[in-house]
Amino acid sequence: MTVYLVGAGPGDPDLLTLRAHRLLASADVVIVDRLVDPRVLEHVAPGASIIDVGKHPRDGRASVSQDEINQLLIAEGSSGATVIRLKGGDPFVFGRGGEELEALAAAGIDVEVVPGLTSALSVPLLAGIPVTHRGAAT
Repeated sequence: MTVYLVGAGPGDPDLLTLRAHRLLASADVVIVDRLVDPRVLEHVAPGASIIDVGKHPRDGRASVSQDEINQLLIAEGSSGATVIRLKGGDPFVFGRGGEELEALAAAGIDVEVVPGLTSALSVPLLAGIPVTHRGAAT
């Protein structure tokens, strides 16, 4: 049993990694953040359960707590299903992916991290701005 912590990238589904695309296409359960572009969910396997656990910055009552998310990941990860934890950008950049990895590991559930393009790098690159450039920035 493995839970996949998958980065959805900066939004555009064309910027998903091949690994992320393949996993979404084979998922039984996708536990998704609010910041994931809805178009990415079009790549989820037909019939898969999609569970929204997005946090709402101005309405805590509409948010799912991190403890609840961790417990959900453990429950779904223990079921034998193919479980994807889909996060905007990269799972370890502002995404509490490290906390989720620790909770799953403590429960004896294997975790595979699938990096995604984080906006800190992809936005300048998409705008044609090198993040490093010989003679200008190192």
